[in-house]
Amino acid sequence: MKVLTATEIEEVLRTHPQWKMQEGKLMREWTFKDFVQAMVFVNRAAELAEAAGHHPDIDIRYNHVQLRLISHDTGGITQRDATMVASLDSQLETTT
Repeated sequence: MKVLTATEIEEVLRTHPQWKMQEGKLMREWTFKDFVQAMVFVNRAAELAEAAGHHPDIDIRYNHVQLRLISHDTGGITQRDATMVASLDSQLETTT
């Protein structure tokens, strides 16, 4: 799978404005009422990632969650990451 161009990544970010590039990865943050709500969200994100066979880096700090995506096998952002961003956005918005 090829790495997306800067223009293609900009389009992903335009389409999904809550995501940003950070240290070469697509990153988004969520804040929840408490730790339990954050864990419910993370477990749902894990289910989606496992189904897609593409797993984000997950950072959980009490009620704050960060997800980061990169295709490690290609060393950059690919269509697989863009598809995972869209899936996370569409399927997890009702969780937050």
